[in-house]
Amino acid sequence: MPESGQKTTQGYITDSPVVTAARRTGLLVTLVLGGLTALPPLSMDMYLPALPEVTGALRAPAATVQLTLTACLAGMALGQLVVGPMSDKWGRRRPLLTGMAVYVLATAVCALAPSAELLIGFRLLQGLAGAAGIVIARAVVRDLYDGVEMARFFSTLMLISGVAPIIAPLIGGQILRITDWRGVFYVLTVIGVLLTLVVWRFLHETLPPERRHEGGVGQALRTMRGLLADRVFAGYTLTGGLTFAALFAYISASPFVVQEIYGASPQTFSLLFGLNSIGLVAVGQINGKLLVGRVSLDKVLGWGLGIVVLAGLALLLMTSGVFGETGLAPVAAGLFVLMSAMSLVLPNTNAQALMRTPHAAGSASALLGTSSFLVGAVASPLVGIAGEHTAVPMAVVQLGSALLALACFLGLCRPWRRTERTGAPA
Repeated sequence: MPESGQKTTQGYITDSPVVTAARRTGLLVTLVLGGLTALPPLSMDMYLPALPEVTGALRAPAATVQLTLTACLAGMALGQLVVGPMSDKWGRRRPLLTGMAVYVLATAVCALAPSAELLIGFRLLQGLAGAAGIVIARAVVRDLYDGVEMARFFSTLMLISGVAPIIAPLIGGQILRITDWRGVFYVLTVIGVLLTLVVWRFLHETLPPERRHEGGVGQALRTMRGLLADRVFAGYTLTGGLTFAALFAYISASPFVVQEIYGASPQTFSLLFGLNSIGLVAVGQINGKLLVGRVSLDKVLGWGLGIVVLAGLALLLMTSGVFGETGLAPVAAGLFVLMSAMSLVLPNTNAQALMRTPHAAGSASALLGTSSFLVGAVASPLVGIAGEHTAVPMAVVQLGSALLALACFLGLCRPWRRTERTGAPA
């Protein structure tokens, strides 16, 4: 039995001395976890303005260069399947610090890559190592918080990590003014070193030995199989993953759409990307500060999915010429609405899924992240399948992903059949 004063969730102690100590440094933990969740958008978005330049410098077609994004994303997906169960067995700090060290090394080698093939290979390694920060940050949140409090914390993390996609393309664009695309990776290497030092110094262990899992790969696979057998958990996982595919279709295609199709400069692209990220952050704060605790998480999630579907439909109509020749401004407005609505979906799918899995937060976080990144990796090459001179594939992928996400939410989560208690699943 838990000691007096300890809260439990499905028999899982959430107020151990380790957890209590970590909560006392709440702001510091928030900043560290925000930095870890900001690393993926930094790794992806600082590089985006350089994609057309990389195409010329390495003498590779656009579809091949886009595979550098796909490789990084696939690495982040697969790495989480390994790191998540490892963190349940050995604690959060050791796998995290190891992953960060390898990330720094892989990023430094990317800056020296002489060919597109080598760049793709080390972007894959960069993603595999960077996965540690993504999956362990979510697991730490599950160690420390529960229920509505956890949903609010995820929205707070979105505020911090949301700064990364705002400033990353701006930094990337400015780097390209003084150096070439390799300079982007040198800057990422320095950021990785600094973040590793901050994690080593300030992020303490949040999973005490008595709550760790024994067993090897077989036990981890059985745990994940049990999680996926939970229809509702699987529903939230697929909903979040498919929504992320719509987001990554934008990330992968927008440099070519904005710069090649509409003739904007790298700096203009960076400004538009930053505005969309501001919308993502702002709506995330509306979700965390105003909606969570007042409106059920499922209801907010449903609203967000509906807006994403409508924005995807509008983009498809505009890019396919239904409204005649459409300029950059209307398309940019549609992308702004689509990006902003992501903040009503992604934090709430994470919170709802993790609330069902307090006994295996690392493995559950791995499945959430892996599904998102794998589906995103599939979306990346699809947006360029018709070449560099049409935005229709981007809009098709966005709308299709959003419709599938809505179908998974309604068909598997079935929110109308579950009693909603402050947004938590019954």
